[in-house]
Amino acid sequence: MTALPSRSTPGTAAPPLVEVRNLVVVRGARPVLTIDELAVGNRETLSVVGPNGAGKSTLILALARLVRPARGQLLFRGVPVEPRDELGYRRRIGLVLPDPLLLDTSVSANVAAGLRFRGISSAQARPRVAEWLGRLGVEHLARRPARQISSGEAQRVSLARALVLEPDLLLLDEPFASVDPATRSKLVDDFEQLLRETHVACVIVTHDLDEAVRLGDRMAVVVAGRLRQCDAPERVLFEPLDEDVAAFVGAETRIPGRIVSASEGIALVELGACRIEAVSGVGPGRSVVCCLRPEDVTLVASDRPAGAASSARNRLPGRISRIVTQGPLVRVSVDCGVPLIASITRASAVEMGLAEGGDVVATFKASAVHLIPLAG
Repeated sequence: MTALPSRSTPGTAAPPLVEVRNLVVVRGARPVLTIDELAVGNRETLSVVGPNGAGKSTLILALARLVRPARGQLLFRGVPVEPRDELGYRRRIGLVLPDPLLLDTSVSANVAAGLRFRGISSAQARPRVAEWLGRLGVEHLARRPARQISSGEAQRVSLARALVLEPDLLLLDEPFASVDPATRSKLVDDFEQLLRETHVACVIVTHDLDEAVRLGDRMAVVVAGRLRQCDAPERVLFEPLDEDVAAFVGAETRIPGRIVSASEGIALVELGACRIEAVSGVGPGRSVVCCLRPEDVTLVASDRPAGAASSARNRLPGRISRIVTQGPLVRVSVDCGVPLIASITRASAVEMGLAEGGDVVATFKASAVHLIPLAG
């Protein structure tokens, strides 16, 4: 059996902890996941997001070697993981699935299960189990049957069961999906602290963008079985590479246009009968998609003097076509000749007396507009 490396050779650049190359996973006769290249470094947390059915869970299972790819390589510390190496590789990872899948035994026995499978004696396992039950805040449940604990407690036990193994890589597939919002918030708080303390490398699949941004050093967006973008979370949010990514990360306004002129880093973009300015290095004549996040659009009364609201370079008069309340916020659709969407507080909406059919001016900065060049 090939020995998987435990550390890099002194004096050489360390390879990624784990890497996939030319990965294709097929189900039936159809590719469900295609990734040309993706790497996770030591101590790095990679958040994976995307629509339902995009292939995110398949990626986790492929990284865990629980699904067999049609082609492609998985490398651990720069060394390909061959079929004969899979057991050794799996002993370097911890896996947590949406369903905790706890054994029908006590909480402490569940956490100790992986250690027992690795031949670690009960005497050696006991202090490690106690430590991780404590760090996950469920030490008081040690003797409780696993079938008698809440979903939030079960997920903490599942995390403890993975972390007690001291893995090099932690793979998490929607680990907080089955718990209520308040429990989830506390669980994410505690998990973020554990990541800081342990420095374990982690790949976490989540549908929650705020969670992905908060936990991830980088964020990968998977759409329709392909990795569309992988970068720092802020870059993905504010500089999406294509329209599908822009839609997923919350750029609700996406309008096709054409750059008519550009000077000193400011592009003048024609959107039908409207023209707006955008900070961009894209040259004149290019067709683009203009992306704008709703929180970057400010609404002011149509009779307010120009320039009174802000220094925003773009001011488009329009009429409110729809108002939707979303908790403490209000989503306002405005027809400015092109459709814009703004997100404002309920208090602001009440103060302004916003109503469907009312006239407003939508304002936004040139730096808030992201342009995606189109081919051709």
